[in-house]
This record gives sequence, C-alpha cells and structure tokens, in this order.
Amino acid sequence: MLIAAAVLLAVGVLWFTLNVPPEAGPVSAEPPSPARRLEERKAAIYESLRDLVFEFRTGKLSEPDYRATREELQRELAAVNAELERLVGKASAAAPEASAPVPAVSAMPEGVVCPGCGAHFSRPMKFCGECGRPLSGETS
Repeated sequence: MLIAAAVLLAVGVLWFTLNVPPEAGPVSAEPPSPARRLEERKAAIYESLRDLVFEFRTGKLSEPDYRATREELQRELAAVNAELERLVGKASAAAPEASAPVPAVSAMPEGVVCPGCGAHFSRPMKFCGECGRPLSGETS
C-alpha cells in the first residue's frame, strides 16, 4: 500500500511538472524584419569573403577554388543587395523621409581603384576588399 501511494505521488508530481499549458510558454520575440535578416546575411557574406581571402593568402585554397568560391559569394551578395534595395525602395516610397538633400551625382567620385590589385570600388573605402591594402582614395 505504501508503494502504491509513493508511485501515485510520483506520477502526480511528474504530471504536474511536465504538463505546461501552451499559453504559459515563453514569449517569443518579435520576428526580425526581412530587411534586418538581409543585412545580417550581407554581413555574413562579407565575413565569408574576408575569410576566403585570408585562406587563399595562407595557401589553404588553390587559385581556381578561390576564384570559384569568390564569384559564388559575390553573386549571392549581389542578390542580397538587390533584394535589400528593393525592400528599402518600397519603404522609402511608402514613407518619404525629410532628410538632408542628396548631393548631385556629378559631385560624387566615380570610384576608387586599388593600387595593389586594381580592384574597382564604387565608393571610397579605407582598405581594399580584395587584397586588404590601404586605399588612398584615388578615383578612376
């Protein structure tokens, strides 16, 4: 009789402990916006590109593997940027912002060329995204 009472008590405690109503579960955080997910993916691709360059320079990757992987990552980055631009374009069209005027296109530099590897960049950067050398801001 004492054993039956102990078993019944143990079953009751387990049922009470494991029986959690669905509404008592953890409150889920607000789902991230599509633009935020794309920004996170973009940052991850840039990090992958930096790692790829490092691994190529240390000799872990052959030239063909490096080029193929870099092209694949750049295509993926272009797709993410296009989708992000589409989302940002929709958002700015829906809610125009009162911000500082955008400078004329002619006032912007045409681009920057890395003196080390010859890579072209559309905006000024401190370091080359391809070879990592410091850029002095020369325009093409």
